[in-house]
Amino acid sequence: MNLNSIQSMMETHPVKPMHDSNAWVNAIETCFACAQSCTACADACLAEHHVEDLVRCIRLNLDCADICMTTGRLLSRVEQFAHPVLLHQLRACIAACNACGNECEQHAAMHEHCQVCAEFCRRCEQACQAILPG
Repeated sequence: MNLNSIQSMMETHPVKPMHDSNAWVNAIETCFACAQSCTACADACLAEHHVEDLVRCIRLNLDCADICMTTGRLLSRVEQFAHPVLLHQLRACIAACNACGNECEQHAAMHEHCQVCAEFCRRCEQACQAILPG
């Protein structure tokens, strides 16, 4: 059995994802990693000397973290993939990652944590797009 917990659950789940299992697992893992990165970036922004310049970034970080966490959890419920709520959630996650990534890129030259976060946001955006039907 695979030691990756998400992969193991997908392998043992009686319902298989409608898409490539690897892409599905990647989307779940990437959503959770992005949520962590955005949370850590918001915390790092709060520790910066000119935090007032990072208010929008912090808000987008926190929004993106919440949306990514929820998306990862919903994707873990494989049986309900065709449910319209999940499709809307995937689109919301893509939009949140795009907005957060764009904002973090604006601060990346001055704050390395924003560069890292932007990269996680782009990966998550791509992973969710890869499993979005049509």
